[in-house]
Amino acid sequence: MDLTDTIELPTNPADTVPVAAGLSIFDPVFLGIDEFGQAVYLPMIYRNILIGGEPGAGKSSLLNTIVGHAALCPDVRLCLLDGKQVELGLWEDACDVFVGPDLAHAIRTLRRVQTVMDNRYTFLRARRRRKIGPNDVFGQILVACDEIAYFSATAGDKKDQELFAALLRDIVARGRAVGIIVAAATQRPSSDIIPTSLRDLFAWRFAGRCTTDVSSDIVLGHGWAARGFSSNTIDPNNQGAGYLIAEGGIPALVKAAYMTDADIIRVADYAAWTRRQSGLITPAERNATTDMKAAA
Repeated sequence: MDLTDTIELPTNPADTVPVAAGLSIFDPVFLGIDEFGQAVYLPMIYRNILIGGEPGAGKSSLLNTIVGHAALCPDVRLCLLDGKQVELGLWEDACDVFVGPDLAHAIRTLRRVQTVMDNRYTFLRARRRRKIGPNDVFGQILVACDEIAYFSATAGDKKDQELFAALLRDIVARGRAVGIIVAAATQRPSSDIIPTSLRDLFAWRFAGRCTTDVSSDIVLGHGWAARGFSSNTIDPNNQGAGYLIAEGGIPALVKAAYMTDADIIRVADYAAWTRRQSGLITPAERNATTDMKAAA
């Protein structure tokens, strides 16, 4: 081929196919960097993550990073709950269910996820298995909730708020082995929003800047502030920085990756395109309020 030759590109966009991401939820999620500048990767499969911190601490940015990874994984279905609508709303076209400021819809959705969870355990018991694995009969489900407090303490009456909290706690407690992952964020890390019985179920916990040592301990666990690990010491201008702790581990200071709105839109549009092409989502599924085609 002569270097002066020209290459004729396809004129029909349908003939071109973008390069696939090739990700899986069994791959660790890139979270950001630690205080030494080393990359931090978070294995999310069979685990859940709780994200807390004051407004502007970078909670939603971290949650968007996790959702972005999951959206590019063909083995994950997305179930998104966002009381403000705009934090996770950019991913709406790529998810199976999007719940806005509607507590009744949130409760119906979590009940559906709970039914999926129970059905999967029935299947595993019949097959004499303990958990699902890669390339299994079922795909995984990511339940991402931005601002737990809206659904558990603000919207609706006390009875519905307690029902939402109980459903969420059950899914966090029992969903891991059947591929149901929960990533939840709150800007009100207080004991009435995050009781110990719920906090301790999260394998990963991230505390962005908090206004008090007590709030930091509510996310990380009791006593860490007294041992020198308090997110109250983080500079308010250092958004996205926080302490990350795993089950049985020691808090590590990390700086979460940041995606601009333009970044999120590009990734979300690509994820929605790939999911439509593969049949993972359809407009009819996305608009259904009670149907989650999640391989129940």
